Amino acid sequence: MPVMPVKKLRWEERTQTPLLVLAVAFGLAYAVPIVAPGAQPWVHRLCTHVEWTVWGAFALDYLVRLGLSPDRWRFVRGHPLDLLAVILPMVQPLRLLRVVSTLLLVGRRARMAPQITLTTYVAGAVVGLMMFGSLAVLHVERDAPHGNIKTLGDAVWWSFTTMTTVGYGDHAPTTGLGRVLAVGLMLSGIALLGVVTANIAAWFISRFDRDDAVERRQTELLEALTLEVRELRAEVARLSARQETPEVPGAPGAPGTDEPRDVPSPTAPRA
Repeated sequence: MPVMPVKKLRWEERTQTPLLVLAVAFGLAYAVPIVAPGAQPWVHRLCTHVEWTVWGAFALDYLVRLGLSPDRWRFVRGHPLDLLAVILPMVQPLRLLRVVSTLLLVGRRARMAPQITLTTYVAGAVVGLMMFGSLAVLHVERDAPHGNIKTLGDAVWWSFTTMTTVGYGDHAPTTGLGRVLAVGLMLSGIALLGVVTANIAAWFISRFDRDDAVERRQTELLEALTLEVRELRAEVARLSARQETPEVPGAPGAPGTDEPRDVPSPTAPRA
């Protein structure tokens, strides 16, 4: 695995927080015209400028990281979604495409942050997708002739039921673009649900493995202790047997005397 260049790593560390702050600004700029459609025209123009500025900052970040990479072709092949997110708004400058591209770029940089854990990333992804999905479907369906998603509450409820794959059917998009959003939200919800399920399963498995390891260590210690107790009992038994058969000092053949015992000769006649 190639080692990341120092300049590229330093650039990513320095731009991590500013880009996340810009992502929050993008979310506000995207939400204001939808939540308050009757705002002043300059508010809408300001929000549009903020959206393009944020997208431009992420596009510049991609180009800088590309320039700092020793193998640029490998970098392009390894980051196809980043390249797609940079190109999409330029090909067709739709507001929804700016949302999709910015979400892709923000998600990529968030995954690269070492201080962001999997749980935090999944929670942020769920909240971000639900918020932007609700705003996007409200923007598309609010003026539809036969649409039934007219308020922000309806949009949030629809996003929640769609991401959790429940789908009550009381609110549903009727336009083609709204249904495309629904498909994307469904797939994203299934993917995030799979990540959460896998994370919970991995936590339980690791917990069970730790418990099994503790039990094995306790069993090994208990077996070693049992073996030591058996050896101690055998040693105590040997010492007790020696104490029960004392030898008389000074007796023939006893320890501490050189007098031999009277051993009958095998050839001596019997009385």
